[in-house]
Amino acid sequence: MKGNEPLHSQGLLSSCTSGGCGAKIESEGLARLLAGLAPGGDKRLLVGYDTSDDAAVYMLDEGDGTSQRSLIFTADFFPPMVDDARAFGRIAAANALSDVWAMGGKPLVALNLVCFPEAMDKNILADILAGGAEKIAEAGAVLGGGHSIYDREPKYGLAVTGIVETAKVLRNNTPKIGHKLILTKPLGVGIVMAALRVGMADDAAVQQALASMERLNRYACESMAGFSVSACTDVTGFGLAVHALEMAGDSADTAGQVSIILYPDALPVIPAAVNYANQYLLTAAGQRNRNRASKTVDVSPLPFAVQELLFDPQTSGGLLIAVPGDEAESLRARIKAAGDEHAAIIGEIAPRAETVILFR
Repeated sequence: MKGNEPLHSQGLLSSCTSGGCGAKIESEGLARLLAGLAPGGDKRLLVGYDTSDDAAVYMLDEGDGTSQRSLIFTADFFPPMVDDARAFGRIAAANALSDVWAMGGKPLVALNLVCFPEAMDKNILADILAGGAEKIAEAGAVLGGGHSIYDREPKYGLAVTGIVETAKVLRNNTPKIGHKLILTKPLGVGIVMAALRVGMADDAAVQQALASMERLNRYACESMAGFSVSACTDVTGFGLAVHALEMAGDSADTAGQVSIILYPDALPVIPAAVNYANQYLLTAAGQRNRNRASKTVDVSPLPFAVQELLFDPQTSGGLLIAVPGDEAESLRARIKAAGDEHAAIIGEIAPRAETVILFR
């Protein structure tokens, strides 16, 4: 990394082999494991693991009326992707909290999840926890405790409980044909972090990636109020392409399966990530995402760097939102005005075709 204040000050990267959402188990492997589990069978469980959604949703109030509420439950943690401990804490917390906003909810309580090497300086852990606490407070939630263990590699994240009006729960696989897709953050953070690991990332690219990863999706979620959003998910370790497949219903037997048309030229990206991709500064997780998508997505007409940006694992990535075409520009403008300056209309929902994801 170039610049006067390098992030290689606390040895976090040298203590682990992978970091951020790039450490996730591939989606197909998870699906096979979960297929052997018995379904919950509780009618109050409105959203479970069967559709690869962002969080579980459990109905709190039964009966009719607009006062019905549901609880949102999620947990997320991973190894560091930067050496700065406080920045790592902020990113991991922002990433875990994001699942609640992807469901249209509000975070209430967060619990710290900590794995930490016994021989590592505990002041580093204190900085990680302080960074996480910053984002929990910014989210309007409270820190209620947590759990910690010793491990060979440091890992940090949160278990979060949120709340949402039952009638306003957002799902990841319910987009309506004709709706437009908005992506609220730029792609490329995984590629930039790969360049950072080998000392080839410039300071401007790293700072842009950090700003994106630390940015809460709270403001984009709150911007959706009053709009007819049909589906929403956050783009994380499986990359835009695989999360789009999940939105299209490709990962489950759903009645509303559709195809998604993406506009490659409209994708918001960290500019340096294009150069790094062309230098093959890539991630193993990106390759796993490519393998998963290759069965139903033909990216061969696209430039190599664009292909990699579609598969790049996004740590604390943006929201992918489906909204009616006549509301899309107004929503994009509101999200941008709220601070997500890279928000862009990147595609649309189409009737199911032979190819699940197409490009225009």
